Amino acid sequence: MKIKHIVISLLALCAPAAAGAAVTMVKASLDSAQVLMGKIRTLRLEVVQDKGLNGEFPLLANIGERGYVTLLNDTVELSARGLRRDTSEVGSGRIQIDWQVPVQVFDSGYYRLPEFVYVTGRDTVRSNSVVLTVNPVKVTADDPISPLTGPEPPQGWKWTDYIPDIIYYWWWILPLLTAAAMAGAWLVGRYRTKGYILPPKPQTPPDVEAMQRLKRLKARKLWESGREKEFYTLLTDILRLYLDRRFGIKAMEMTSRQIMDKLAEEPGMLDNRRRMRQILDMADFVKFAMVRPMAEDNVKAYDNAVEFVEATRPQPEPGPEADKGTKGTVKADKGTARTAKGMPGTEKESGVKIPESGKGGES
Repeated sequence: MKIKHIVISLLALCAPAAAGAAVTMVKASLDSAQVLMGKIRTLRLEVVQDKGLNGEFPLLANIGERGYVTLLNDTVELSARGLRRDTSEVGSGRIQIDWQVPVQVFDSGYYRLPEFVYVTGRDTVRSNSVVLTVNPVKVTADDPISPLTGPEPPQGWKWTDYIPDIIYYWWWILPLLTAAAMAGAWLVGRYRTKGYILPPKPQTPPDVEAMQRLKRLKARKLWESGREKEFYTLLTDILRLYLDRRFGIKAMEMTSRQIMDKLAEEPGMLDNRRRMRQILDMADFVKFAMVRPMAEDNVKAYDNAVEFVEATRPQPEPGPEADKGTKGTVKADKGTARTAKGMPGTEKESGVKIPESGKGGES
C-alpha cells in the first residue's frame, strides 16, 4: 500500500515538468502529389516548437552555397531559388516555422521523398515521408522540336558578374602598366633633355685629383727606401691619367715618344714639354735600363710633375666684374710706377733690370 502511494506521488511531481516541456513537431507536404517532368512543385515543411528554441534542417543548411541539394541519388533536386522561411506565433509560447522549398524532377516515375531531419540542440525530430508522381511529357512524331532555352540568370547576381574573368582577376595589371609607361616616358624625356637619367656624381677636377695623388705618393717615401721603380711607375701613371682627363690624350695606352708628340700639338707647351720629357726619360731609364737615379734626380722629377700640373691646370674664364677689377689694378700699378720714380731700389737708380712678368726663364 505504501509503495502505491509513493508511485502516485512521483507521477504527480513529474506531470508539471512533462507538461512544461512541449514536443517539437515537424510535418512535410507537397502542394501537389503529381507533377509534369521538369516542372517545379513546392515542398512545405512545418515546424512547431517552443519560442526561443534554435533548430535547423541539416539538409538545407548549405543549400545557399551550391544553389541546390539533391535527394534519391541525384534524381530529385531541391532548389535554393525561391526558398522561403516564415515564422508565426501560435500561442502558449509556441511558434510555427514554415519552409517552402522548390522541388524539381527531370525523370518520370514514382518518388518517395525521405523523412526530413530537424535538429534542435540535442534533440532530433523527423518528419513524415511524402510521395511525388512525375508524369512524362507526351509527344508524338509530328510534334515540332522546341528550340533550346537560353541560360538562366545567376542567382543573387551582381553587376560584377558581367565583367570578363580576365579583367576581374587581373584588373590591377592595367594601372601597373600605366604607371610603368608613364615612368618610362619620363625617363626617356629626361635622358633626351639632360643626357642622363640619374644625376652624375660630381667629379674632382683633374688638377686637384693629380695634386692629391702626388702628395700621397710623396708621403709613401718610395725612392728613399730604394723602391725607385715603383716610385716612377706611380708618378708616370698619375701624369698619364691627368693628361687623359685634362687634354683628352689617351696617355695610358701611349709610349713616351707618343705622349711628347701629342703635347707638341698643344699651344704654349714648350716649358711643360721639357718638364714632361725629364720625367719620362728618367722613368724609362729606371724601369727599362735598370738605372738607379740620384736623389736629386728623384726630387727634380717630382717637382717637375707638380709644376706641370700647376702650369696646365684649367684657368677660370674672367667675368665682367673681373675685367673691371683688372682695369683698376692696372691703373693702380701705373700710379705706383709714377710715385716710385727717384726712389732708391728702382730700375733707374740701382741699374738692375726688373724682368717683365711672363718673360722669365724656366722655373
